[in-house]
Amino acid sequence: MTVSIPTQRIASSRVDEIDLENPDFDLGFGDMFSDHMFQMDYSDGAWRDPRIVPYGPFAIEPGALCLHYGQAVFEGLKAFRGEDGMIRVFRPDRNFSRLERSCQRLCIPTFDRETFLDAIDSLVRIDRNWIPSKRGQALYIRPLVVATESNLNVRPAREYRFFIMTSPVREYFTGGTVALKAERRYTRSAPGGMGYAKTAGNYAASLLPGSESQQLGHDQVLWLDGLEHRYVEEVGQMNIFFKIDGKVLTPDLHGTILPGVTRESVIDILRDEGVAVEECRIDINDILKAHENGSLEEAFGAGTAAVIAPVGCIRIDDTDITINHAEPGPLAQHLYQRIVDIQRGACDDQFGWNRLIE
Repeated sequence: MTVSIPTQRIASSRVDEIDLENPDFDLGFGDMFSDHMFQMDYSDGAWRDPRIVPYGPFAIEPGALCLHYGQAVFEGLKAFRGEDGMIRVFRPDRNFSRLERSCQRLCIPTFDRETFLDAIDSLVRIDRNWIPSKRGQALYIRPLVVATESNLNVRPAREYRFFIMTSPVREYFTGGTVALKAERRYTRSAPGGMGYAKTAGNYAASLLPGSESQQLGHDQVLWLDGLEHRYVEEVGQMNIFFKIDGKVLTPDLHGTILPGVTRESVIDILRDEGVAVEECRIDINDILKAHENGSLEEAFGAGTAAVIAPVGCIRIDDTDITINHAEPGPLAQHLYQRIVDIQRGACDDQFGWNRLIE
């Protein structure tokens, strides 16, 4: 049962600025934000003052520790308006668990699960008119925790702000396949680092390699391990899967890879359907060999923003390998349809993944 969170409603909604019923209207991804946001502050050893207020800027001191030492973690999840009119949030409990681990890694005080879920329930309910009904669109939910204490000592902050904002979005990639570039120069994460945490610094480190990759005509970087630049880890904003000789492979989690909620969902679906799936170390040279001998059937990314993104091409050093004639493979298409159907209530939610918003 959602608790009552003190709410200051916006004087006049901005929802009329978007045309959710117009199929030609491009929502973009994170280009606009809904009317309200949730906020809660940490001070004197406790989280306090949960509230919903109109979306907008808030004051932060120039000395705030998040600006200097990167104490910032975040999450990303989605709410859907189903074909039955019901509003569903997909697997928010898993996002909370990951946020909790990220906070612990960056010495940020955690809060309880029900606070997180109640905040999302209340915020999604008050801004429900911002939720698109078109397949392929959703209300993106962005929880974020930042250190707000003003101090220049290199230490964990003593004050924080947790806030949640929402944004109506289309899918991150719009049709077709994506092209990847295996990255051997730069490193996203190394053993003992913060690779498993969803923290701002990890994404900052990806910007230059991603930009250089896009300048060469690729959509995303395919990250390799930080020690040998040999073993596949993940894609820019997604986890990665390969189907080789009938078996689905994905890199195992060992602290350098973000444990994606969509990744976990894909594995559960595959196992439920009797498809062989293995979490293991994947040598990029074995991917090249599998392509050469014809056993590489499909590759696809999995993430909240894109859901499932089929991979059509990977550049490995000076070699470009084309996968499934650069067309979306049948398994990737099936997984996309299955996950979206569950998210929208178009099929039975046998795993109990959706949280219904009354």
